[in-house]
Amino acid sequence: MKKLLDNARTFHDRVAPQRDMFRRFAAGQSPSTLFITCSDSRVVPALILRTGPGEVFELRNAGNIVPPYDPDRFSGEAATLQYAVDVLQVKDVVVCGHSHCGAIGAVASGQDLAALPSVDRWVSFARPGLSPLLGAPPQDPAMAAFVQRHVAAQLDTLRGYPEVASAAAAGRLRLHGWYYRVDTAEVLELDEGDGEFHLH
Repeated sequence: MKKLLDNARTFHDRVAPQRDMFRRFAAGQSPSTLFITCSDSRVVPALILRTGPGEVFELRNAGNIVPPYDPDRFSGEAATLQYAVDVLQVKDVVVCGHSHCGAIGAVASGQDLAALPSVDRWVSFARPGLSPLLGAPPQDPAMAAFVQRHVAAQLDTLRGYPEVASAAAAGRLRLHGWYYRVDTAEVLELDEGDGEFHLH
Protein backbone atom coordinates (compact mmCIF):
# COMPACT_ATOMS: atom_id res chain seq x y z
CA MET A 1 0.00 0.00 0.00
CA LYS A 2 2.85 2.40 0.76
CA LYS A 3 4.05 2.25 -2.85
CA LEU A 4 0.56 3.06 -4.14
CA LEU A 5 0.14 5.90 -1.67
CA ASP A 6 3.55 7.35 -2.55
CA ASN A 7 2.67 7.18 -6.26
CA ALA A 8 -0.63 8.95 -5.61
CA ARG A 9 1.05 11.67 -3.57
CA THR A 10 3.57 12.39 -6.35
CA PHE A 11 1.10 12.09 -9.25
CA HIS A 12 0.52 15.84 -9.40
CA ASP A 13 4.22 16.48 -9.86
CA ARG A 14 4.76 13.66 -12.36
CA VAL A 15 2.09 14.98 -14.72
CA ALA A 16 3.24 18.59 -14.55
CA PRO A 17 4.11 18.65 -18.30
CA GLN A 18 0.49 17.68 -19.08
CA ARG A 19 -1.05 20.19 -16.66
CA ASP A 20 -3.01 21.94 -19.44
CA MET A 21 -4.60 18.65 -20.49
CA PHE A 22 -5.77 18.01 -16.95
CA ARG A 23 -7.18 21.53 -16.67
CA ARG A 24 -9.30 20.87 -19.76
CA PHE A 25 -10.92 17.94 -17.98
CA ALA A 26 -12.84 20.44 -15.84
CA ALA A 27 -14.94 21.21 -18.93
CA GLY A 28 -16.17 17.61 -19.21
CA GLN A 29 -15.41 14.43 -21.10
CA SER A 30 -16.11 13.11 -24.58
CA PRO A 31 -14.86 9.53 -24.87
CA SER A 32 -15.76 7.75 -28.09
CA THR A 33 -15.86 4.25 -26.64
CA LEU A 34 -17.41 2.39 -23.73
CA PHE A 35 -15.11 -0.47 -22.75
CA ILE A 36 -16.77 -3.22 -20.71
CA THR A 37 -14.32 -5.62 -19.15
CA CYS A 38 -13.49 -7.64 -16.06
CA SER A 39 -12.24 -6.26 -12.76
CA ASP A 40 -9.31 -8.68 -13.00
CA SER A 41 -6.05 -6.90 -12.13
CA ARG A 42 -4.29 -8.50 -15.12
CA VAL A 43 -6.58 -6.64 -17.53
CA VAL A 44 -5.51 -3.00 -17.88
CA PRO A 45 -7.57 -1.21 -20.56
CA ALA A 46 -5.27 1.82 -20.91
CA LEU A 47 -2.28 -0.50 -21.40
CA ILE A 48 -4.05 -2.69 -23.96
CA LEU A 49 -5.58 0.24 -25.87
CA ARG A 50 -2.68 2.69 -25.47
CA THR A 51 -5.12 5.37 -24.36
CA GLY A 52 -4.82 8.29 -22.00
CA PRO A 53 -7.23 10.03 -19.64
CA GLY A 54 -10.53 11.07 -21.20
CA GLU A 55 -10.39 8.70 -24.18
CA VAL A 56 -12.31 5.64 -22.96
CA PHE A 57 -15.30 5.29 -20.64
CA GLU A 58 -14.93 2.09 -18.61
CA LEU A 59 -17.32 -0.35 -17.02
CA ARG A 60 -15.60 -3.05 -15.00
CA ASN A 61 -17.04 -5.84 -12.89
CA ALA A 62 -16.41 -9.49 -12.08
CA GLY A 63 -16.64 -11.39 -15.36
CA ASN A 64 -17.54 -8.41 -17.61
CA ILE A 65 -21.19 -9.32 -17.09
CA VAL A 66 -24.08 -7.27 -18.47
CA PRO A 67 -27.26 -8.06 -16.51
CA PRO A 68 -30.39 -8.42 -18.65
CA TYR A 69 -32.38 -5.22 -19.09
CA ASP A 70 -35.03 -4.83 -16.41
CA PRO A 71 -36.75 -1.44 -16.04
CA ASP A 72 -37.58 -2.29 -12.42
CA ARG A 73 -34.02 -3.14 -11.40
CA PHE A 74 -31.37 -0.49 -10.92
CA SER A 75 -27.70 -1.33 -11.29
CA GLY A 76 -24.38 0.37 -11.86
CA GLU A 77 -24.13 -1.44 -15.18
CA ALA A 78 -27.48 -0.11 -16.43
CA ALA A 79 -26.68 3.42 -15.26
CA THR A 80 -23.21 3.42 -16.82
CA LEU A 81 -24.53 2.07 -20.10
CA GLN A 82 -27.36 4.58 -20.28
CA TYR A 83 -25.06 7.48 -19.48
CA ALA A 84 -22.48 6.37 -22.03
CA VAL A 85 -24.99 5.95 -24.84
CA ASP A 86 -27.51 8.72 -24.16
CA VAL A 87 -25.35 11.45 -22.60
CA LEU A 88 -21.79 10.85 -23.80
CA GLN A 89 -23.08 9.40 -27.08
CA VAL A 90 -20.21 6.96 -27.47
CA LYS A 91 -19.88 5.52 -30.95
CA ASP A 92 -18.61 2.08 -29.95
CA VAL A 93 -19.16 -0.39 -27.13
CA VAL A 94 -16.58 -3.12 -26.62
CA VAL A 95 -17.17 -6.16 -24.43
CA CYS A 96 -13.74 -7.60 -23.67
CA GLY A 97 -13.52 -10.96 -21.95
CA HIS A 98 -10.21 -12.48 -20.97
CA SER A 99 -8.51 -15.82 -20.64
CA HIS A 100 -8.05 -17.47 -17.24
CA CYS A 101 -11.14 -15.63 -15.91
CA GLY A 102 -12.12 -16.67 -12.40
CA ALA A 103 -15.79 -15.73 -12.75
CA ILE A 104 -16.32 -17.61 -16.01
CA GLY A 105 -14.15 -20.46 -14.75
CA ALA A 106 -16.41 -20.87 -11.72
CA VAL A 107 -19.49 -21.15 -13.94
CA ALA A 108 -17.80 -23.39 -16.50
CA SER A 109 -16.55 -25.85 -13.88
CA GLY A 110 -19.77 -25.84 -11.85
CA GLN A 111 -17.91 -24.60 -8.78
CA ASP A 112 -19.89 -24.52 -5.54
CA LEU A 113 -20.12 -20.85 -4.60
CA ALA A 114 -22.40 -21.26 -1.57
CA ALA A 115 -19.74 -19.68 0.64
CA LEU A 116 -19.73 -16.64 -1.66
CA PRO A 117 -23.44 -15.84 -2.06
CA SER A 118 -22.91 -12.42 -3.64
CA VAL A 119 -20.53 -13.88 -6.20
CA ASP A 120 -22.89 -16.78 -6.82
CA ARG A 121 -25.84 -14.48 -7.51
CA TRP A 122 -23.74 -12.24 -9.73
CA VAL A 123 -22.29 -14.98 -11.94
CA SER A 124 -25.75 -16.48 -12.31
CA PHE A 125 -26.27 -13.82 -14.99
CA ALA A 126 -23.59 -15.59 -17.05
CA ARG A 127 -25.05 -19.09 -16.80
CA PRO A 128 -27.77 -18.80 -19.48
CA GLY A 129 -25.30 -17.65 -22.12
CA LEU A 130 -22.91 -20.47 -21.29
CA SER A 131 -25.56 -23.18 -20.99
CA PRO A 132 -24.73 -24.81 -24.37
CA LEU A 133 -21.20 -25.50 -23.12
CA LEU A 134 -21.95 -26.50 -19.53
CA GLY A 135 -21.57 -30.11 -18.52
CA ALA A 136 -18.13 -30.46 -20.11
CA PRO A 137 -15.60 -28.66 -17.90
CA PRO A 138 -12.98 -26.72 -19.87
CA GLN A 139 -9.79 -28.62 -20.65
CA ASP A 140 -8.01 -25.46 -21.74
CA PRO A 141 -6.95 -23.29 -18.76
CA ALA A 142 -7.46 -20.21 -20.94
CA MET A 143 -11.11 -21.30 -21.36
CA ALA A 144 -11.22 -19.70 -24.79
CA ALA A 145 -14.47 -21.35 -25.89
CA PHE A 146 -16.27 -20.43 -22.67
CA VAL A 147 -15.08 -16.83 -22.49
CA GLN A 148 -15.75 -16.21 -26.17
CA ARG A 149 -19.24 -17.67 -25.87
CA HIS A 150 -19.78 -15.45 -22.83
CA VAL A 151 -18.66 -12.31 -24.70
CA ALA A 152 -21.07 -13.06 -27.55
CA ALA A 153 -23.88 -13.57 -25.04
CA GLN A 154 -23.16 -10.21 -23.40
CA LEU A 155 -23.44 -8.50 -26.78
CA ASP A 156 -26.86 -10.10 -27.22
CA THR A 157 -27.84 -8.87 -23.76
CA LEU A 158 -26.69 -5.34 -24.60
CA ARG A 159 -29.03 -5.30 -27.60
CA GLY A 160 -31.91 -5.73 -25.16
CA TYR A 161 -31.28 -2.28 -23.65
CA PRO A 162 -33.57 0.33 -25.25
CA GLU A 163 -30.86 2.97 -25.56
CA VAL A 164 -28.51 0.52 -27.25
CA ALA A 165 -31.18 -0.77 -29.61
CA SER A 166 -32.22 2.76 -30.53
CA ALA A 167 -28.68 4.05 -31.09
CA ALA A 168 -27.70 0.98 -33.09
CA ALA A 169 -30.81 1.24 -35.26
CA ALA A 170 -29.97 4.89 -35.94
CA GLY A 171 -26.49 3.84 -37.07
CA ARG A 172 -24.67 5.79 -34.40
CA LEU A 173 -23.53 2.88 -32.22
CA ARG A 174 -21.50 -0.24 -32.99
CA LEU A 175 -20.94 -3.24 -30.72
CA HIS A 176 -17.72 -5.25 -30.61
CA GLY A 177 -16.64 -8.44 -28.87
CA TRP A 178 -13.02 -9.04 -27.89
CA TYR A 179 -11.13 -11.87 -26.23
CA TYR A 180 -7.87 -10.95 -24.50
CA ARG A 181 -5.27 -13.57 -23.57
CA VAL A 182 -3.54 -12.50 -20.38
CA ASP A 183 -0.62 -14.88 -21.00
CA THR A 184 0.20 -13.78 -24.57
CA ALA A 185 -1.28 -10.23 -24.70
CA GLU A 186 -3.14 -11.16 -27.91
CA VAL A 187 -6.54 -9.65 -28.67
CA LEU A 188 -9.01 -11.56 -30.83
CA GLU A 189 -12.07 -9.85 -32.31
CA LEU A 190 -15.48 -11.39 -32.89
CA ASP A 191 -16.60 -11.55 -36.50
CA GLU A 192 -20.36 -11.59 -36.17
CA GLY A 193 -20.60 -12.87 -39.73
CA ASP A 194 -19.09 -16.25 -38.92
CA GLY A 195 -19.43 -16.12 -35.14
CA GLU A 196 -15.70 -16.74 -34.67
CA PHE A 197 -12.99 -14.76 -32.90
CA HIS A 198 -10.04 -13.83 -35.09
CA LEU A 199 -6.60 -12.43 -34.45
CA HIS A 200 -6.09 -9.29 -36.50
